Amino acid sequence: MSDATPARRPSTALFTDHYELTMLQAALHSGAAHRRSVFEVFARRLPTGRRYGVVAGTGRLLEGIADFRFGEEQLAFLESRRVVNQQTLDYLADYRFTGSVRGYAEGEMYFPNSPILSVEGTFAEACLLETYLLSVLNYDSAIASAASRMTLAAGERPCLEMGARRIQEDAAVAASRAAVIAGFTGTSNLEAGRRWGLTTIGTAAHSFTLLHDSEEEAFAAQLESMGHDTTLLVDTYDVEAAVRTAVRLVGAELGAVRLDSGDLAVQATEVRDLLDSLGNRDTRITVTSDLDEFAIAGLAAAPVDSYGVGTQLVIGSGVPTASMVYKLVSRQGEDGRWVNVAKASKDKASVGGDKWGLRRRDTEGIATAEVVRIGGRPDNDGDDRPLTCDFIVDGTLQDGWTGPEGVTRAAEHHAAARAELPRAVQSMSRGEPVIPTVVETS
Repeated sequence: MSDATPARRPSTALFTDHYELTMLQAALHSGAAHRRSVFEVFARRLPTGRRYGVVAGTGRLLEGIADFRFGEEQLAFLESRRVVNQQTLDYLADYRFTGSVRGYAEGEMYFPNSPILSVEGTFAEACLLETYLLSVLNYDSAIASAASRMTLAAGERPCLEMGARRIQEDAAVAASRAAVIAGFTGTSNLEAGRRWGLTTIGTAAHSFTLLHDSEEEAFAAQLESMGHDTTLLVDTYDVEAAVRTAVRLVGAELGAVRLDSGDLAVQATEVRDLLDSLGNRDTRITVTSDLDEFAIAGLAAAPVDSYGVGTQLVIGSGVPTASMVYKLVSRQGEDGRWVNVAKASKDKASVGGDKWGLRRRDTEGIATAEVVRIGGRPDNDGDDRPLTCDFIVDGTLQDGWTGPEGVTRAAEHHAAARAELPRAVQSMSRGEPVIPTVVETS
């Protein structure tokens, strides 16, 4: 990853729902808007069959909170549509988040009822962040969770993200970032590379071959332009003929070939045998074509060197949202005392109280439980790992969580956190969360 500095986004203030602002207006009217409050992000359950989830989007969210400002354009829109009254517009004109945000480090594993993120501030300033916060965390975490399963299935073989053409353009950029956090080594998306210093990859599509009068002419042009270490797409016409042509042009210096259709396991084996017979034992084979974690796992015995993943990654491999929610769990009363609050709705109940998380580990460093404590930090018996980190303290963003540095940090954290999970996490079959969640009270 490079040291590129991400460009400042435009205002994120209207990436929200209408009712966040009408709630604010009513709270200003009642006088309760300025009560100190704590909101919590959590998921009641993991997607069916998944063993763990991965937190992603935190760095993007923190960057977005810095840009959560109501400027003249945003205020004029709200006034013209009569979304809120003048008192509320006056409040929004001066809005700055001055509270605190803490939670699980980006790249961390989460489980049912993990306190993934806590936002403390006045009700007014914390309420306004709900929709923006959930839209970022729900998508990015879904993508990172799928990507983590893919890199787990791939083992030491690199996974490359190339799903931009299968999703909305802004989501594609977010997906690239989330994939890299979960272990992907590069992305085809140039905007993601620019914003967060990600390694970008790409060579040529079938259209490049079809443009030329012969496959040999296309290969020669690509090799001369990009160097012998480039990757040639060899399934436009006849795979065996294409491989022989490629080797004839540059011999053992040929870097890699790509297969994008057919039975990839069979084709990869045939191409490996052919390359070896021609003296190209170091020429790599990469495969693409609607791969997911199950297809990647199915190719474990095939002579494949890397995987290019697109559609299934950017849709979360069938789970496009993490289904996280944002609930008020504690607030001050008129007398200034803190009161724990919770939703009691059937099937959508929440647990009141401010919470902290800890990963219980055995003497070998293997995770045995997710411990969530209400009203204080869980007791650490010496082998455990605290999970709750400070991101924003009294309105001040803490260092190291955003930009390229934040992505690198998150990717390293994810690799270490996943390595401490029990061996059952490697299974791609349906099952319960790999460790239980234990809720304690102070």
